[in-house]
Amino acid sequence: MGVSMVKITVSGHPGSGTSTLVNGLMDHFGWTSLNGGEVFRQEAKRRGLSLAEFGELCKSDLDVDRQLDALLQERMSLNDAEDIVESRLSGWWAYKLDLDCVRLWLEVDDQERANRVVAREQCTLEEALHANEMRTAVDAERFMELYGLLPEQREPYTIVLDATTLSREQVLSAVIQKLEASL
Repeated sequence: MGVSMVKITVSGHPGSGTSTLVNGLMDHFGWTSLNGGEVFRQEAKRRGLSLAEFGELCKSDLDVDRQLDALLQERMSLNDAEDIVESRLSGWWAYKLDLDCVRLWLEVDDQERANRVVAREQCTLEEALHANEMRTAVDAERFMELYGLLPEQREPYTIVLDATTLSREQVLSAVIQKLEASL
């Protein structure tokens, strides 16, 4: 069994509400969090690259993705790791590292995820649907090539919550209830 302070991993496709949930959990429990996107931003800065330049590097050199994922896994494995780790693959990494924590997947259908992106980014529904579809397809191809897995495969998750018709408050309440029952 791995040693870690991670209490929960939160994963889901873009627009599923993972960041909103993490903020709510931090407020409710007073916990810390690590966002996989923050690891990406820190590494871009360390390399002296803009986010766009670093994104292009990741697309052209899969070893960069492997290095970022290794950094995330390393941080998750520390004795003083953050309480919450949010990324599309954090549930998989916790599972593969045998970390004793809740591994949550937020399931939200494509239409609702696009609606949430529209509200957040002021784009059209068609643009959001297309962007989500493209991002999911590109990520799926990359994750299959790198690791032979897809983030949404159910194997690693201890909780799969369909949040399609739930408000942010209902999602937070449901997850808090499940966490309090397991902690």
